[in-house]
Amino acid sequence: MRPRRAGAGASCAGPGPRLQRGGDTKPNTMCSLTRMLALLLGTLLWAPWRALHGAPLAELSGDHGFQVFLQKNLEFTRKIKGDVAALQRVVCDTFQLCKEEELLLVRQDLGITQAPLEQCHSRTFQAEACFSQIRDGLRIYHGSLAAVRELLPGHTGLVETLQLDAANLSSNIQQQMEDLGLATVTYPTEGRGPLPALSSHFHHQVGGFFVLANFQRFLETAYRALRHLTRL
Repeated sequence: MRPRRAGAGASCAGPGPRLQRGGDTKPNTMCSLTRMLALLLGTLLWAPWRALHGAPLAELSGDHGFQVFLQKNLEFTRKIKGDVAALQRVVCDTFQLCKEEELLLVRQDLGITQAPLEQCHSRTFQAEACFSQIRDGLRIYHGSLAAVRELLPGHTGLVETLQLDAANLSSNIQQQMEDLGLATVTYPTEGRGPLPALSSHFHHQVGGFFVLANFQRFLETAYRALRHLTRL
């Protein structure tokens, strides 16, 4: 049986260190360095991912209570989205206000804005900040839906149910943050309400249209953020 040569083709794999002729330890040294570099690279690649999701998420991802909270409120958010879509159809049928692109100039003139939710986008996601913005945004839309209620007196019950659901979802998130010991962040809301004072009935109709359209987008982002947490 021919003895195996140790040289440039020697592998780092194996159950233990390989003794070399003449006490040559260079291959073993190179193997050790390779393993150390691999570990270091893995740490560097993992660090931004951990930072992206915030420190507590590693512990929260396996917490049964937190997962139940996420699943429950994913379903709740889906239900609210369905109610908003129903009211959007009513506004479309009643006032022929159906397409945002046809109303963008009016929206700009009225200064209608979207409640902020940038902390829930994937590149800047942090659990505490995202939950805080969802909570605060739900409170903003709860108030703005009053304009929709005035605009659609025949659908007062559905609008009031939507307001109640928005308030309950906001409370659920606040309570869960407190239960988990997450830091609550309060963002300034002055001047950030989605609906300014409206001067005409048409502007009121357009304002109600954009409250619902913006709320639907807000809920879509919130839904994606909650779903993202279930997959960690």
